[in-house]
Amino acid sequence: MAMRLRALLGDHPGTLALKSGALTSDLVAFDFADYAPTNKGFKPMVREAAFDVSEMAIVTYLMAKSVGKPMVLLPDVVVARFQHGHALYNARRGTLKPADLKGRRVGIRSFTTTTGAWLRGILANEYGLDLNSIDWVTFEDAHVAEFKDTTRRAPAGKQIIQMLVDGELDAVLGEKVGHPDLKPLFVDAAAEERAWFARHGAVPINHMVVVSQTLSETHPDAVREVHRLLAESIKASAAAPQFTSGEMRRSLELIIRYTAQQGLIPRAFSVEELFDDVTRALL
Repeated sequence: MAMRLRALLGDHPGTLALKSGALTSDLVAFDFADYAPTNKGFKPMVREAAFDVSEMAIVTYLMAKSVGKPMVLLPDVVVARFQHGHALYNARRGTLKPADLKGRRVGIRSFTTTTGAWLRGILANEYGLDLNSIDWVTFEDAHVAEFKDTTRRAPAGKQIIQMLVDGELDAVLGEKVGHPDLKPLFVDAAAEERAWFARHGAVPINHMVVVSQTLSETHPDAVREVHRLLAESIKASAAAPQFTSGEMRRSLELIIRYTAQQGLIPRAFSVEELFDDVTRALL
């Protein structure tokens, strides 16, 4: 009988074949939890080990690993995208460029979101912006309870986009909406993204998949089977993020560096440290 695993996976192109039942296994079967949006399940996974297999924001995983949470990374990317288009400012209040953010009020859902970490890394490393010069305004706490958030919290009940429209924020990171007053912080985001890819040779990773440390230690065959199914499901969709081992490594190296620079983790891990003996062999 197949081993039943508690699982959290969002509805993405790369998970469709697996979640629809088109891919099955004699070794493992999944009881999928229902969280909308999926990231609402990351906190239970980090804080309560709620799942055997879980989609996970890569920055949340790095932070969780830094405080010893019992999770292990699989080399399977389920969400990846260029980030430049997910930064907005209110054009009714004048033109704002990345270099103009010094001293400004910048909103972000949580300071520890992966998109936020990518965008801050881009602003700091490619635009020379001092991230400490920005007045960060946040709306949620971190998935990892041990992280001490020193940002300014938005007043209760306030919404990030409405605050930007109302002039209570100068810019926001991690949002992409259609509103006549809101413009991209990066004037030609598509050109910026092409240039970024030319420099770095990888697409920024948002979400990968983790398994519980207990599952990896006690049922390595099940972990290898989960990876096989995920890899097949991802490969089955032309719309899913397709990473070579080198591209995944380059993307991970960058987000590790950015996350360490921003004080979200105490030191930069090597890519190999993100995996254990079972999952490292799957790279």
